[in-house]
Amino acid sequence: MTKANIIERISGGTGLTKLETEAVVNGFIKIVKASLLDGERVDLRGFGSFSVQHRAARTARNPRTNQPVHVPSTYIPFFKPSRQFRKDVDKAITADLNR
Repeated sequence: MTKANIIERISGGTGLTKLETEAVVNGFIKIVKASLLDGERVDLRGFGSFSVQHRAARTARNPRTNQPVHVPSTYIPFFKPSRQFRKDVDKAITADLNR
């Protein structure tokens, strides 16, 4: 599913125009990004949480040459789904597989 698909579905379900819906979706994305850039955690009850995690520096291996390669430390955005969301996904996929 793409951002355009999300906008279309929300627009159809709310009665908002696609332009209004796109502005809301873009605003949501902008706020989540800004919060993560400020080091804040974003919690959406029943859905999950967005946070920033630190990955420590490490030594990896180049598979082609087998030489060690230094990988610097980084900060990455991370999403953790809520317990209920995980259960819902598992239940829906399991039901589809058992058809």
